[in-house]
Amino acid sequence: MKLKDLLPSKLGFGTAPLGNMFREIPEAEAQATVEAAWSSGIRYFDNAPFYGAGLAEIRMGEALSRFPRDEYVISTKVGRLILDEVEDISDRDFGEKSDIFKYGRPNKIVNDYSYDATMRSIEGSLNRLKTDRIEIAWVHDVAQDIYGDEWLGIFESARKGAFKALDKLRDEGVIQAWGLGVNRVEPIELLLDLEEPRPDGFLLAGRYSLLDHSRALQRVIPQVLERGLGIVAGGPYSSGALVGGPNFEYAPAPVTILEKVAKIKAVGDKYGVSTKAIGLQFVLANPAIAAVIPGASKPSRIKEDKEALETYIPTSLWEELRKENLVDNAAPLPIKG
Repeated sequence: MKLKDLLPSKLGFGTAPLGNMFREIPEAEAQATVEAAWSSGIRYFDNAPFYGAGLAEIRMGEALSRFPRDEYVISTKVGRLILDEVEDISDRDFGEKSDIFKYGRPNKIVNDYSYDATMRSIEGSLNRLKTDRIEIAWVHDVAQDIYGDEWLGIFESARKGAFKALDKLRDEGVIQAWGLGVNRVEPIELLLDLEEPRPDGFLLAGRYSLLDHSRALQRVIPQVLERGLGIVAGGPYSSGALVGGPNFEYAPAPVTILEKVAKIKAVGDKYGVSTKAIGLQFVLANPAIAAVIPGASKPSRIKEDKEALETYIPTSLWEELRKENLVDNAAPLPIKG
């Protein structure tokens, strides 16, 4: 099934913050955030066992259990098993993501992309999410930002294990779609070059955003469109940098990024349009993007996202961004004819 046919709307909810990303989030606040997403009409929720060592899935499962299961779509990820035993969180090494969930649960996280581990991972997610099915499964983080020079070996392990398991689960109707959930374009390129696996699409985080999109435009989007697949765009605000936050790519934003944000904001201010609205609408203008899933840890953020999506943006703003070389010339823009 094509992602665009499976996903109920263009705006989804990325639940990484519910895993206590960067900070301790009170339980009541987490529950209220999911309820706010539901009240705003969001019906697609993306999760992962990695987010707080199962914490985000547990929280989302609790919140969504109050709503009819047929009315929403869940995606989660495989590649990491969450065990009952605990570990020293400070000793974890997950590349660029090592510290972002230091406030999550202390349960041991094991990287395992084998066939059996994939089956066990899905089972664990079903339990934490309090559901009998998951619509989409993404193979999580098989890329160099997490595994460095070892990433190709990890990818090969997933090719022999997780890809085959997910093909089987989809053929059996246990899931409806699968693909990669990554922060880099290279794994997607590699998978698209293979003949055997049959992915339905991809979750690409941070690589198709207003601040970083040229590589995706050149390397993967033409192939995705040609094959009738789709991309869910994660991280549209680039870890918060686009909307005034201090981080880019899970780390303090470099000066070049902060300067680019300042230029985009100056153009937005001229027209009375927020960088959040510009960022969301830019991403969704690309026909390869099936949905965008900004994360949120407060109910107010959900309201902001919806308003940003509905904000009127004049054609002249987009033309100015292009003139200032703030968007790639090849990037589709949401210009109304």
